[in-house]
Amino acid sequence: MVFLVAGARPNFMKLYPIVEELMKEKMKYRIIHTGQHYDKEMSDAFFKDLGLPEPDIHLGIGSGTHAEQTAQIMIAFEKVCIKERPDLIMVVGDVNSTVACALVAAKLLIPVAHVEAGLRSFDRTMPEEINRLLTDQISDFLFTTCEDANRNLIREGIPEEKIHFVGNVMIDTLLKHLEMAKKSGMIERLGLARDGGVIAYALITLHRPSNVDDPRTLKKIFGVLNEIARKIPVIFPVHPRTLKRLQEFGLKGQINYVDVSAANFDKSCLDGRPLRVVGIPPLGYLNFLCLMSKAALVITDSGGIQEETTILGVPCLTLRNNTERPVTVREGTNFVVGNDARRIKEKALDILENGIRRRRIPKYWDGKAAERIVKILTKSF
Repeated sequence: MVFLVAGARPNFMKLYPIVEELMKEKMKYRIIHTGQHYDKEMSDAFFKDLGLPEPDIHLGIGSGTHAEQTAQIMIAFEKVCIKERPDLIMVVGDVNSTVACALVAAKLLIPVAHVEAGLRSFDRTMPEEINRLLTDQISDFLFTTCEDANRNLIREGIPEEKIHFVGNVMIDTLLKHLEMAKKSGMIERLGLARDGGVIAYALITLHRPSNVDDPRTLKKIFGVLNEIARKIPVIFPVHPRTLKRLQEFGLKGQINYVDVSAANFDKSCLDGRPLRVVGIPPLGYLNFLCLMSKAALVITDSGGIQEETTILGVPCLTLRNNTERPVTVREGTNFVVGNDARRIKEKALDILENGIRRRRIPKYWDGKAAERIVKILTKSF
């Protein structure tokens, strides 16, 4: 029995192809949803969009500080593991659910498989970096997405026989759903399809503490985003955490927030100049992928989106000072610009005017990563 642990939006996308392969091999599995992301569009919608089976167990943890959330997940997950005694616990990514469930497994002497192991930003102020480091140290199977990750793990003393370079399961999911996503109707819903084509627009995601927890930083970022919005429409599916900060800091006026799910949604918010950033509620996987695939520019502080835009050939500005995915800069379409307003504006305008040079697809980002993972597991169990 394999336990597949998910807690946050990117985890669901990474689980999908693994579940498909486990089903093909007739391996028993159970999906454990920790509830770390509890917004309907941040979690539940992904099961529907991806056709994932409903979670077998939902821990229902919800929000809290890092310590509270991690501790509550560990307490609840330990009870499930003691009762069910799985043969393997698979964790994905770098969220609190990842490290919490890996720690429980290691202390119960249950083997741990970490999908997306070895990624390093070398910035220990990022909670995700601590989660990655700890999870990799106690994992028995370390499935990596790139050769950078292999080198990081070897340098940290991980035995080479535990490391398996398999590729990127998130790309498996993207390639499987891309054509379906393009037909989701989200482009038309937002009024971005005109005169038989799609107008140029930018897509934003923003949620990391370094960008949204300081009112001065957040105000500067939206100042430059609104400058870009005078050039092209800027669409911003608002993370619940970011919306809360905008409200707390009195900055919600920086965006024109509209409910695109409402029957009487007014597309005129995208007409005329000057414009503000158009904020919309969080989107399900297919609707978001639809918007990302057609965007002229993506601006983000997310890790996974750096990978997805690389495959899609869409220019991406990463509002961080580092990235744990350097392959997306070296081989992909990603540019790390930090959160300095001048750098963001200069690079965004340069891309909109001149475009970028299309680079190559990283090795093993071919839609077969999950197949490689399950083959390794079937040989081991």
